[in-house]
Amino acid sequence: MLKLKLINLMLSLTFLGVIASSVSATEMTEMTDEHAMRSPQFQRIEQPLALKIGLTVGGLALISTQLWWFLFSKPKSQQAETSDGIQEVSITVDGGYSPSLVTVKRGLPVRLKFLRRDPSSCLEKVLFPDFHIAQDLALNATTPIEFTPQTVGSYQFSCGMNMFHGAINVEE
Repeated sequence: MLKLKLINLMLSLTFLGVIASSVSATEMTEMTDEHAMRSPQFQRIEQPLALKIGLTVGGLALISTQLWWFLFSKPKSQQAETSDGIQEVSITVDGGYSPSLVTVKRGLPVRLKFLRRDPSSCLEKVLFPDFHIAQDLALNATTPIEFTPQTVGSYQFSCGMNMFHGAINVEE
């Protein structure tokens, strides 16, 4: 998760650099030569073509990466494993939920084992509104949450501030 945040930060900074470069280049071209003569503190600076191409390619790569991340990436999914009649899945809480999509079978008890690694206050609590569950998650400890889904469907869960989300898919 930290790698993804770092990559996203680097790509965002590159994108800001492209925007700043294009804005300053636009402002420079709008100045007339007469105005430049009257005001010696501003002078036109020509940048190499390779730099302009590099910034453009970097910006396009950034835009493509962010579009892929927000529109086309799929959440990590995991099928629950059954042992002793209980379906179990371990979920790591670190900048979100991993896996964020869990598939279970209807009518069998489910035990979700949340291991919270992220110290942010947002992820201190997990909420399952459809099952009337609100559970505090201890830092660097595993917290089990148990319920038995009776109806087929998709049930959302989220952090206490409703910023991070996951889902439980209940199948027949």
